[in-house]
Order: sequence, then structure tokens, then C-alpha cells
Amino acid sequence: MRILVVEDEPTLRGQLVEAIAAAGHTVESAGDGREGHYLGEQEDFDAVVLDLGLPMQDGLSVLRRWREADRRMPVLILTARSAWQEKVAGMDAGADDYLTKPFHMEELLARLRALLRRVGEHTSAQWRCGAIEIDTRAARVLIDGHPLALTSHEFKLLALLMQRKGEVLSRTELSEHIYAWDNDRDSNTIEVFVGRLRKKLPPGSIETVRGLGYRLVDVGSAT
Repeated sequence: MRILVVEDEPTLRGQLVEAIAAAGHTVESAGDGREGHYLGEQEDFDAVVLDLGLPMQDGLSVLRRWREADRRMPVLILTARSAWQEKVAGMDAGADDYLTKPFHMEELLARLRALLRRVGEHTSAQWRCGAIEIDTRAARVLIDGHPLALTSHEFKLLALLMQRKGEVLSRTELSEHIYAWDNDRDSNTIEVFVGRLRKKLPPGSIETVRGLGYRLVDVGSAT
């Protein structure tokens, strides 16, 4: 999944990016409200971790502007403020959940997983399509119960196809979820990753829809 982190404290921002990336997600980050608002308005994200106490533009204003622009990605707000009024204000502005600093990174990741499940069809941390199973908590893939070794890019690609199984996803859409927004996105490389995945997954799991893209389908057991 593609996650945006908006946090002005450099050390915490780095820790958040590292932990979320280690969980198998593609992560963008911003250090102030103005940059965060721009990224959230211009790019598509599956979820956002948003600090309220931001320079340039505070987090509540950023969130309100996103919602006014009909940007509906789930948002987890972070606040160092202990007053309950601030939490209520964040939820009223359109936040989906909140954490008060300091927090345990494991709790943030768990809440992030819950937000991602809430907006999709998945109600647990284990996603399944035929013989293929993804454990989103451990960033682990199993085929008929046997561990499957994947690179980070292969995992991200499979996770997106799994989350939206049966849907046709274009190469451009897939590349946007795998690469950072400021990287040189070459959608042709998606063909390479799809080819590698096909060699590792049960035959026929990834279908090519000519001129449109790829989709993941249930082909049953790999054996």
C-alpha cells in the first residue's frame, strides 16, 4: 500500500518511514503542512499518518482542506496535546483514528492495518486468493502454506493486486503504488516484476488484460 507520513520532527518522521516501509508499504513523507497538503492533494494514497502540530500549515487545516476537496483516504492523526478537545476536533475534521504521543510503533502499525482493512474488503490481517496468502502484519507470503521469498517490490505489487483482486490495474497505477512520487517512474518495469511474480505464483494467478493491465485471480491450489 502507499502511505503518506506528515511529521515535522525529523527523528520521528524517519522512524515512521522506516517502520511503515519495513511492513511492506511504499512511503512518502513531508516535514510541514504545506508540503503534506500538496502531496495529499496531488497524489493517491491508501492512508495518511498526519501530525497536528505542523509548521507552515497546521494538521487540522490540512485535513479539512483534503476533505473539502473530497480526498477520502483514511487518516490517522498524531498529537502531543493531551486535551480531549483536540482529539475531538481532529475527528470532526475528518480523521479516522488518532494516537497521542508518545506511542509504541507497534500500536501505530496495528491501527494503520485496521484503517487499511476498513476501506477494503479484508476484515483480517490475512489476505487470501486461492493458494496465495498474505500476512500483512508480518509482511509474509505463503503458497499452500509454504513461505514464498519475494523482493520488496514484488511484495508491494502482489499486495496491491491481492487487495483489489479481480480488478484490472494498469501499469501506471501499479507503478505509482510501488515507487516514491519523486522517483523516475517507469511503468515498463512493472512487466518485469509481473514476470517474476508469475514464476513464483501458481500458474494463471496474474492475468493480462490486453491494453488495460493486470488482475489477480483465484486459480485454487498450486499443487
